[in-house]
Amino acid sequence: MPILGSPIRKLPRAIIFDIGRVIIQVDFARAAEAFGKRDGLSSEQVWNALQTDTRWDDWQEGRMTPRDWHKHLSEKFQLSLSFEEFCASWNRVLDPVTILPDPLFERLAANCRLALLSNTDPIHVAHIEATFGFVRHFLVRVYSCRVGTSKPAPTIFHHTLREMDALPEEALYIDDLRENVATAVRLGMAGFHFTSPDELLSEFSRLGLWALESNQKPRP
Repeated sequence: MPILGSPIRKLPRAIIFDIGRVIIQVDFARAAEAFGKRDGLSSEQVWNALQTDTRWDDWQEGRMTPRDWHKHLSEKFQLSLSFEEFCASWNRVLDPVTILPDPLFERLAANCRLALLSNTDPIHVAHIEATFGFVRHFLVRVYSCRVGTSKPAPTIFHHTLREMDALPEEALYIDDLRENVATAVRLGMAGFHFTSPDELLSEFSRLGLWALESNQKPRP
């Protein structure tokens, strides 16, 4: 079941969304060729090499500049990309077609306080803010690279709740990673483990936040 912890009994005052693989599809294969070309690495191997890199947490938590990250990966993968080419390739992992429909966020924003909470980096943040229209519905946007900590650390959840002026019991948290949802639940929030747009929209329909017969369909 996607609900972690106690069932959601009433309309939440605040809803907090993860971004990657919940709102925006992340497909590293779209950019892996540039990073793994020299060594013939697959997209999975490149992604694993990035996530286990000794500087990954520094990058995700804002202790590295984009140009330093470009230099670091250029040396690691023997890249010959300019900084601009590197940024374009790095952003290619973010699918331009969103998983959830934009009218959903407009409907939710009319009834609840909305926040984004994402482990992400400065290059992706700039791209998301400039490219995706859904961000306008989220007055609170918490990015790990801006606050110096990342999920599943409780500190970033507490920071988000403070920014929203909401108590844990007033909030619903949505993420594709169970460990992040589990942290939110331990802090007193309702948690939803995202596995498909259909399941989430069904839950919102049950809460009276979304009509399943809407002409706006989620991405398959």
